[in-house]
Amino acid sequence: MTFNCMIAGVGGQGTVLASKLIAAAAMKRGYNVRTTETIGMAQRGGSVVSHIRVGDDIFSPLIPTGGAHALIAFEPAEAARYLPYLSASGTLIVCDIPVKPAVDLRAAAQYDADAVLDYIKSRVPGAVVVRGRPLKEQCAKTLNVALLGAAERSGIFPFDTEALRESIAEIRHYREQNLISFESGRRIYDEYVRQH
Repeated sequence: MTFNCMIAGVGGQGTVLASKLIAAAAMKRGYNVRTTETIGMAQRGGSVVSHIRVGDDIFSPLIPTGGAHALIAFEPAEAARYLPYLSASGTLIVCDIPVKPAVDLRAAAQYDADAVLDYIKSRVPGAVVVRGRPLKEQCAKTLNVALLGAAERSGIFPFDTEALRESIAEIRHYREQNLISFESGRRIYDEYVRQH
């Protein structure tokens, strides 16, 4: 068994913590795990991508192009940027809240998140677009964990729900809020399924 998961976002969104939680949950269930991060600009607002590889015959932490079973994107442009890594049968979960990159803050060009999401849906018809605004209201500082909850509820991970809950509960900062956010993300995913 091999499972490759990529998490894409921008600095400050908690992508690295999310990847560590997935890796910790997999290790709790006895899986071999390799991870790495490509940070780009090591500051808030720069592109950040994490690779998580689970399985016995994994010798590199980097997921090859077309090799990701799951892509969890914390914002639309980063989802579009890393689409080539998603396998043909892979699962894409993307938060619909756009985050303008730090390098573009002074640029006059507008970031049309709806156009980016339309492009993503044309390339991945089964993409799950998570409504981030309701989650952000409930989970302001822990939106990353809420998105993990949505991803977990989709059934993409090779480990059980409790393994991820246990990993989340081990975080000292925002422990209760993280657990609440995880459940909120699971509910948002169920809501998405009911509406689609």
